[in-house]
Amino acid sequence: MGKLFVVSGPAGTGKGTVVKELIKRGVAELSISATTRAPRGKERNGVEYHFLQKEEFERLISDDGFLEYAEYCGNYYGSPKRQIDEWIADGRNVILEIEVEGYQKVKAKRPDCVGIFIMPPSLDELEKRLRGRNTETEEQIQKRLKRAGEEILLSKLYDHVVVNDTVKKCADEIEKIFNI
Repeated sequence: MGKLFVVSGPAGTGKGTVVKELIKRGVAELSISATTRAPRGKERNGVEYHFLQKEEFERLISDDGFLEYAEYCGNYYGSPKRQIDEWIADGRNVILEIEVEGYQKVKAKRPDCVGIFIMPPSLDELEKRLRGRNTETEEQIQKRLKRAGEEILLSKLYDHVVVNDTVKKCADEIEKIFNI
């Protein structure tokens, strides 16, 4: 029997990069979220997201087909249960890379899931990483830093807190948690 792991952390902590490293190592499967928003750029259905029509998403909601879901800016986002349950039954570990609110919903439904919060080495380093991405305005960076402070306070809800000094070191530490 596999295990369900939820990975969260503020924007800019490198959680996506760490998760990609763990997937590359073959220690877990990545659950792909579903959304009702349209694909952006070169996004592909079943790769970045499962792109669903609103009616199909709402049918899955009524059929209890999600571990968690939320509506954001007029679109739904959620973690479909079926694939996750199949992988776990098949003995594979599964990673959900979701926000703190999503983790709380998953933990309520699946108390046996393991929560891992990825922490930046410092708020200064987090700001440096956000600025280094060159993808956000000053106002967006300030909002993300404010939100990061709020999320860090919620890290106490998680089973493990791992600092992302380097991707390799962070992935090594998380891989050890997988083997507990």
